[in-house]
Amino acid sequence: MKVGDISFYESVQKNFDKAAGHTDLHKGLLEQIKVCNSVYSMRFPVKIGNEYQTIEAYRVQHSHHRLPTKGGIRYSIHVNQEEVMALASLMTYKCAIVDVPFGGAKGGVKISPRKYTSGQLEKITRRYAAELIRKNFIGPGIDVPAPDYGTGSREMAWILDTYLSFNHGEIDGAACVTGKPVDQNGIRGREEATGRGVYYGLREACNFKDDMAKLGLSTGMAGKTMVIQGLGNVGAFTGTICQDEGDVKVIGVAEYEGSIYSEKGIDIAGLVKYRKETGSILGFPGTKTLKDRTSALELECDILVPAALESQIHIGNAAKIKAKIIGEAANGPITADAEEILLQKGILVVPDMYLNAGGVTVSYFEWLKNLIHMRFGRMEKRFNQQTYDNIVQLVLNMTGKKLGDREKALVARGADEIDLVRSGLEETMITAYQQIREIYKRKKKIQDMRTAAFVSALNKVANDYISRGIFP
Repeated sequence: MKVGDISFYESVQKNFDKAAGHTDLHKGLLEQIKVCNSVYSMRFPVKIGNEYQTIEAYRVQHSHHRLPTKGGIRYSIHVNQEEVMALASLMTYKCAIVDVPFGGAKGGVKISPRKYTSGQLEKITRRYAAELIRKNFIGPGIDVPAPDYGTGSREMAWILDTYLSFNHGEIDGAACVTGKPVDQNGIRGREEATGRGVYYGLREACNFKDDMAKLGLSTGMAGKTMVIQGLGNVGAFTGTICQDEGDVKVIGVAEYEGSIYSEKGIDIAGLVKYRKETGSILGFPGTKTLKDRTSALELECDILVPAALESQIHIGNAAKIKAKIIGEAANGPITADAEEILLQKGILVVPDMYLNAGGVTVSYFEWLKNLIHMRFGRMEKRFNQQTYDNIVQLVLNMTGKKLGDREKALVARGADEIDLVRSGLEETMITAYQQIREIYKRKKKIQDMRTAAFVSALNKVANDYISRGIFP
């Protein structure tokens, strides 16, 4: 996709070059980090109805500084090699930023999922998986796909089954793909992971008083207004979690069919249900329909969350953006040229390769779960619960106080799998943001959080290469 004179891939490379100038890394090492190591372009036939269709697909492994490589598979009619290369590059930097031990990868199948039945999509998915298996582009220690735009747990289950049929008896076979259904070696909390990570990241960004003061905002998430573009998995969970746990007021939503606005706020959970029933967000009670589907991007708000596709904010509309904070829930929603305009306007951009890293973080937890062959919390939950219960009872006996069974159960409970997943994700997002912000504050020549995030990622990837003796 091109917006103005720059493509998504060119935008990623331009941001890389900008950050590289703020490091002391050798030029040759930077070049190795920058390029994609392996690009697999494929065409394969699938029988659809009474005819055969040739499907175009890709898998790109950007960096092998750590194995396995990791990245989602997207189904979209707009998929092309350059886009997949850009997304794979971002995955490398994303994994490094949140200290997840993977190299970056990405996959893409050039189809519109809406035009195929479930059975037809299964045929395409299994054939794509078979192609990856034949070329050794998938495996627990090689390359681990996950869901992305247009795919979900269903497709990951098909990939797992296909992989196991080719690798019968492989003890760690379940770790060949993440984002699987919970009852098929998945992990609780994976579906909400990216949206929850966006919430944790934005909350951390809003917790720094000095940064908020520059924007004319109060500290914390409570009471802030938000506009969301894209009501898919990421946008829906971002909206509901920000409302339920952050007390944020969502005043605008944009989707494929159009955009809506309500000064009083839009209930995202209700809107998601309404769209499933009607097929559209338009006409949701209490909202006003805006001129077109991009109009919501230009609403005056505290936080704008683009959670759709890349290059949604470009040189053609950047000057019209009125948000004070932009949280990139999607990959590459702002072009490099557009970001320069936004920064001149004093907007804080929380970059994608940090903010939407919740998905790969929880995918990492799922991968670990598959390797240890045991759900998190199984060994310690009851022990911890009994220990907490004994402590509470001891305090009550010593003080002569009483506590209701419901309150006691709330205090003296052991952590279940989803509690541990959310806790690990929260810790990851907080720590990563603080590392990025520390670079941003320490290096006076760095003027934006994206460049600081890139510098953080480049230094970590470079350290891996150097520690392996590839670059002295």
